[in-house]
Amino acid sequence: MKSYREELFLNTPHRRDYINITSKVEKALEKSNITEGLCLVNAMHITASVYINDDEAGLIQDYDDWLEELAPHEPLEHYRHNGAEDNGDAHLKRQIMGREVVVAVTNGKLDFGPWEQIFYGEFDGRRRKRILIKIIGE
Repeated sequence: MKSYREELFLNTPHRRDYINITSKVEKALEKSNITEGLCLVNAMHITASVYINDDEAGLIQDYDDWLEELAPHEPLEHYRHNGAEDNGDAHLKRQIMGREVVVAVTNGKLDFGPWEQIFYGEFDGRRRKRILIKIIGE
């Protein structure tokens, strides 16, 4: 069995952003020379998420609205975690959206269902963050 590891780095311009990283993961898969196996994509920060869904602007805005309703950024004093930082809401948003995804690799391609894409969700941005891609297989 072979393995391949790569890190992506992002610095989002807004506090909350949703970025389609599918093409970056596909490039990593191509570099790995693995044709059958599994691809893990993991947000390496506790205020960010990696998830799979449809790349449709309305859906992304629905996610953002829904998350902000569930865990609004303000009032800041609403969160016990806030102190040195003001990101208590970002931790909760990450918990809801998830830490990572695993996608099957078949014939050298990500084995997606219809419309599936990989996204990075940022909930406390405007600083450099990293994403881990780990691919194992043959």
